[in-house]
Amino acid sequence: MDGQTQKIRLQLSEQAERYVRADAPRDVRLMAARGALPFQPPELASVLFALMHDPDAEVKSTARESLEGLPEAVMTGVLTAPVHPAILDHLAQVYANEAARLETISLNPATSDATIAFIATRPFKTAVDIISNNQERMLRCPAIVDSLGDNPLTGRAVIDRILSFLGIQENEDDAPVDVDSIGDQEARAALEAVLGEDFSSHAAELIEESEEEQAPEAGGNLFALIQNMSVFQKIKLARMGNKEARGLLVRDRNKVVAISAVTSPKITENELITIAKSRSVCDDVIRIISTNRDLTRVYQVKHALATNPKTPQATAMKFVNYLQERDLRTMVKSKDVPSAVSTHARRILMKKGKL
Repeated sequence: MDGQTQKIRLQLSEQAERYVRADAPRDVRLMAARGALPFQPPELASVLFALMHDPDAEVKSTARESLEGLPEAVMTGVLTAPVHPAILDHLAQVYANEAARLETISLNPATSDATIAFIATRPFKTAVDIISNNQERMLRCPAIVDSLGDNPLTGRAVIDRILSFLGIQENEDDAPVDVDSIGDQEARAALEAVLGEDFSSHAAELIEESEEEQAPEAGGNLFALIQNMSVFQKIKLARMGNKEARGLLVRDRNKVVAISAVTSPKITENELITIAKSRSVCDDVIRIISTNRDLTRVYQVKHALATNPKTPQATAMKFVNYLQERDLRTMVKSKDVPSAVSTHARRILMKKGKL
């Protein structure tokens, strides 16, 4: 049987196969397409899925309606059974807006990684949690991590779990991995192993810190190089790479990659200040910085976060309390600072009798 992109082979019993054979009478196939067959849910679904690809238009449309409209008890029997992955994928697309059914499909070992990657894009927190707990799937299918990284419901706990599964998270005592203690040769060898043959020749330029600003051409080359990397390669590079690599990766559309960059053990205070000022990084990166005591111990970082519209309002107002008088005065006059934050700065100055 031909699917959209590949041949799908369904395992059917002899009794079931007689309803879907190409030489079966049309009235037999049409009757089977109505779903009135004495089969268990998995085999019934397989017959209906096969008839969805029948050359006869009426048989095809009838089978589709029957499969997608199976009674709840029967559908549950299908979604939890080791049916063909193509059937589960079709049902995941059909029920893309039904959280409970997507959760059930996510828990089925027979579901393909591609289908899981699709479900990971849907706005259902429980499904996201289920998927992010499956280390084996994430390690063998980077597309799942990519989908989770793009999903607004993927929170810090899920990202921490992903990084932990990938073996690049901080230890239990929250002490960062001492990447700087790794020798240049060891770091280069480690990165080459991660990047593979296509990128390993660039390992040195991705690790070695440059004392001078990169020329525009060099920056463009690095951008093009990173764009062709997988999400796993980007995450590893974000942790082990140099300043230029981190500067690009912290703005990656995938927030798992971006957070890997901002939490890199190699990140410097100047980088943090630049990131805290940025309005082009994702909101999660700003939240990561603003909730980490170590990352906000520098005055300039507090100031940058207080004036950045991406910083949560309550957090920004907290940092305003630490600012010096001259910076408070600037905030009061600035049109780029959220009104609630500038009002808070004005209130502080008035309380001190400085306004």
